[in-house]
Amino acid sequence: MPKGGDEHLMYDTAAIVLAAGLSSRMGPVNKLLVEINGTPMIRATVSACAEICDAPVTVVTGHQAAFIVQVLDGLNVSFIYNPYFAEGQQGSVAAGLKAAPEAKATLVVLGDQPLLDCAALERLLEAHRASDQSCITMPMNGVVRGNPLVIPLALKGSLMADKTNPGCRWFTRDNPAKVNAVALQNPAYFTDLDTLDDLKSLQIEQALRNR
Repeated sequence: MPKGGDEHLMYDTAAIVLAAGLSSRMGPVNKLLVEINGTPMIRATVSACAEICDAPVTVVTGHQAAFIVQVLDGLNVSFIYNPYFAEGQQGSVAAGLKAAPEAKATLVVLGDQPLLDCAALERLLEAHRASDQSCITMPMNGVVRGNPLVIPLALKGSLMADKTNPGCRWFTRDNPAKVNAVALQNPAYFTDLDTLDDLKSLQIEQALRNR
């Protein structure tokens, strides 16, 4: 927790949630606003982050930003608008890293992970704290890379240093010694929604589970 009265606040855990994308493969539907178990997916994701963070959650907006802000009303969040959201995720990651408050560990979370909850986030943070905390912690299932990632404060600057390829993707591939790959099988880390077929499959699975 930050110390009261300090001009320079240092948090233990922060989170950046990427909520700027065009959602183009969903057709006219903004996938982040799709309700999962009665709650817009982006609100469920941000709520889970808010519960485990002592810093306000940094939400990067872009496409339909006003709707994202509206559905997150009442949560402990701060918003940063990425005017270049149509150019891809890298710019949104960089914008989030620049805007997020300083914290020992910062989660970089995709807004479209419908199974992500507090327990999954806590498990990933536990794995980070149990390993080399100077490295980026990444969930892995075999050779499949998952999300979120946990970014240590010391590497935030490095992720923004390459102006051509900012963010996590290229840095983690080019610097494997700086990555702590954690074997985790929870589908929450590896499930995202990109298409209407993905959404239908998830709804069928939930209906079967709730019988």
